[in-house]
Parts: sequence; C-alpha cells; structure tokens
Amino acid sequence: MPEKRTIKKAQSAKRQGKSASTQAGPFVHEAIEHIRKGKHGAKNTKQAIAIGLSEARRSGVAIPDKSKLSSPTKKAVTRKAPLAKKTATRKATPASSTSHIAARKVSPVKSKAATKRLQGELTSTVSHAALSRHAKKAVHARTKADLHASALKGARTRAKHHR
Repeated sequence: MPEKRTIKKAQSAKRQGKSASTQAGPFVHEAIEHIRKGKHGAKNTKQAIAIGLSEARRSGVAIPDKSKLSSPTKKAVTRKAPLAKKTATRKATPASSTSHIAARKVSPVKSKAATKRLQGELTSTVSHAALSRHAKKAVHARTKADLHASALKGARTRAKHHR
C-alpha cells in the first residue's frame, strides 16, 4: 500500500498534465526507499522499478505497457499489468457492495509468502552505483529514432511553456 504523500505527489503531477511515467515516479522512488531501508529487497534494479510501477498501476496511473521488453519480463508484464489496472478500477467500488464487480480478496498466505521472499533479496540492487549502471544501460539501449522522438517532444513541451 503506497503512502499518502506518494499518492498526493502523483495526483499533483496528474493535475499538472504530466505524463504517466512522471506520475509513476513517486511510486518507484518509494519502492527504492523501502528497499534501502530494508523493508524488503529486489533481485535486481529492474525488479525494484517494476515493483514501483506495479504500485502505480494499482493506484490508477495509466502506464502504457512496453512492447520492447525482454521475453520473460514481457510475459510477466503483459500478464500482470491488466490485473493491476482492474485492481485500480475495482478499488472505487467497495467489496461489500452488491455490484457485480467486487474487489478480489487478497490471499493473506500468498501475500505473506511474497513479502517473505522479497525480504530475503538483496538491498544493494538500489544503491546509487547500481541505479547509475542501470540508467546508463537503458540509455545505450535506446535507438536514434527513440532519442530523436524524445527531443522533438521536449521541444514541443518547451514551446508550450514559453507561449
């Protein structure tokens, strides 16, 4: 469950008209902080980011699913992302209501097992050095077309602000 200040930051970004990835930023940051404090761990930096994005999806941030993910990751995201979106829409309706869409009850046994598993993982995967390595790899993986599109979008955004 995300903290209230995290949700407020995301809502503020949404009101300002910022992108979904910017709205998801506070959730990712919170996941990283939890791992650093030792609440749980992560196998690698990608998993730490994925935990934050999953929390964001559950809270209603409309994060698009990436199609360029590696095969095992892509399968997991394509399977879990729609479920997280359903969870976000179901939260609006209380579980005790008589509507046909009721929130699915979370299994305490499975939840505890998942938490216990994460607690056994490393916390060094979100160190400053590890995050830096991940960011550099991500930048090198981008194509020239991606970079060009990003630059054009940035130019359009700057043009809107200066009008």
